[in-house]
Amino acid sequence: MAKNGTLANCKDLQPSFNSVSGQITIGIDLGDRYSQCCVLGPEGDILTEGRVRSTPAGLAQHFQELPSARVAIEAGSHSRWISELLTTWGHEVIVANPRNIRMITSSHRKSDSVDAHMLARLARVDPKLLSPINHHSSRTYPAMAQIRARDLLVRSRTRLVNAVRGIVKVVGTRLPACGSPSFPTKAAPCIPDELKPSVLPLLTMIAHLNVQIYQFDRSIEKLAHDQFPETDRLRQISGVGPVTSLHFVLSIGDPNRFKKSRDVAAYIGLTPRRRQSGDTDQQLRISKAGNPHLRTLLVQCAQYLLGRFGPDSDLKRWGAQMAVRGGKNSKKRAVVAVARKLAVLMHRLWVTGEQYEPLRNSKILATTS
Repeated sequence: MAKNGTLANCKDLQPSFNSVSGQITIGIDLGDRYSQCCVLGPEGDILTEGRVRSTPAGLAQHFQELPSARVAIEAGSHSRWISELLTTWGHEVIVANPRNIRMITSSHRKSDSVDAHMLARLARVDPKLLSPINHHSSRTYPAMAQIRARDLLVRSRTRLVNAVRGIVKVVGTRLPACGSPSFPTKAAPCIPDELKPSVLPLLTMIAHLNVQIYQFDRSIEKLAHDQFPETDRLRQISGVGPVTSLHFVLSIGDPNRFKKSRDVAAYIGLTPRRRQSGDTDQQLRISKAGNPHLRTLLVQCAQYLLGRFGPDSDLKRWGAQMAVRGGKNSKKRAVVAVARKLAVLMHRLWVTGEQYEPLRNSKILATTS
């Protein structure tokens, strides 16, 4: 390592790396301007450490000419393009899930150099300890960007609607119950005169967001139909629309990487956490691992299925039976349970290509009884 703390140039270290028999392991703690690196030899000894610029040119200067190495980085805003760049140079890249490496995130001696050192050590022993994740490819990332942009607009609209309702409620006025698309039209006549200068601009912004969200919906539906035709299989289920089906397909990627469809529910974070020790085996809340937006969309679909507008189906009957038994939280547990079964069903339809039958199990029971 140089005196200024930067990583030694790979050209200077090339002879020593070539003389090493075995795989080199590199841990990189990514930063916005600089990234801290730690290079380990096959025996676990530190060959060099320091920082590099978090730019394509800076990374190329140090890693492009190195022999094939195992590189561990944490998931973050820079991890996608850096992992693709390192992969093109012949390196094995492991993108660690920071949620599952508490010895790094909750360390009492946390620093960039310590984190890089720990990433390299864990990658050298067993990459599975890092709970590696897969980034979206260059083909799928633009579609995911559209979904995230739409979600940001929807959340902004929700905050504005709630703000308007709260502002007028203070003066004793209650706005009519209605959906967000019709909110500006129905709320405008009910605004008190003294509040119109402050509230009407908010209604104008909500109306503008409605137009933008509608355009996103049309674009996402066309994108799903043209580039991801497998989403049509998932939309056979009532309540599953273009956004949910496309988000599901993009998040799962390759459906065959799951041996069982039930594993998808755990991947999304809809299965209960477990804490078992001796004779104690507690039933905890869901893990909430994976993509939170996809999990929210599946829960919204489950709420629709169990609601009064949801058509009759095996899922609805099963969820309704669960909702009527138990305590005051039985309805919430039923919604999450239906969302979990919905994720399994969507994966099964995707893999098998079968035609969805809403009352398949009910028909079988009626025939055998």
